[in-house]
Amino acid sequence: MRFFTTVHLLLLTYVVAALVFWGFSLNEKSHEIYKQGVAILKTEVDSTIYPEMYNTKLQQLQSQLETRKKQYIGEGSTFLLVILIGAAVVYSSFRRSIRLSRQQNNFMLSVTHELKSPIAAMKLNLQTLERHKLDEEKKSLLVDRCVKEANRLNDLCNNMLIASQMEGRQYVPAREALQLDELVQSCYKDYAFRYPNRFADNGMDSCRLQGDRLLLQMAVNNLLENAVKYTPADKPVNVSLQVKGSNAILQIADNGPGIPDAEKGKVFNKFYRIGNEETRKSKGTGLGLYLTSKIVKQHNGKITIQDNKPTGCVFEITLPLTA
Repeated sequence: MRFFTTVHLLLLTYVVAALVFWGFSLNEKSHEIYKQGVAILKTEVDSTIYPEMYNTKLQQLQSQLETRKKQYIGEGSTFLLVILIGAAVVYSSFRRSIRLSRQQNNFMLSVTHELKSPIAAMKLNLQTLERHKLDEEKKSLLVDRCVKEANRLNDLCNNMLIASQMEGRQYVPAREALQLDELVQSCYKDYAFRYPNRFADNGMDSCRLQGDRLLLQMAVNNLLENAVKYTPADKPVNVSLQVKGSNAILQIADNGPGIPDAEKGKVFNKFYRIGNEETRKSKGTGLGLYLTSKIVKQHNGKITIQDNKPTGCVFEITLPLTA
């Protein structure tokens, strides 16, 4: 990247310098043409005998000189502007390409880890069941762990599939009447079962809207997964659903490290994750919040991030209710 920037600046400097050089050269040629024209005029018209004719011809030569000067300045400025715009487009395009390449590389690293992790956990649990004679309580515990890892793997596959379909505009959202509180409650109970004593229900108002059940369920699950991922095991994730006016407001508050203000707008970008794959400890692909944002926008809603006191974040989804 640094090498490209240096080369890019050197080429741009060379082109601008060449343009300025040719500008001065054309200006000098223009003055030479003017001087030659004056010399020819003096041989053709005697200024003492025909002063009016001489002055008229001289003014014409001066006017031509000014016209050429304006022409050179105008064409040179236009050419310079085109060069600068082209250079800016090339540079921003290259930076965007590099950034996307890095994000995709991070995505592949995280997806590989995310896929292998639950598979390895399920394999270990099943091998334990196969090789050892365990009592029913331990068997049930291992089976529950397998179910949790399978659900996690299923959520990851769903995110990747829906993201691919939405990018290719192949997914057509359904528009059906549904009870949002029942949907959120179902997601909440599922995660409370998978992660016991990690969630707190702060109240859910009854509300109805038009939307795609699968997409909305995925959006809620992504926020719940994100919250439990960053919240310490001894602190709860608070979930609430309220009706305010003609909108339903879903809030999922974690007690994690929080998100810096400079990063809050970026976390909804595709593949974006805070930090890098070598330094970050949390799992993820950078697709969850991106998909959630797109799903909320498809339902004419909005999603925002607020600071949770004393630590953490509050993800708030606002969706219009059915009249």
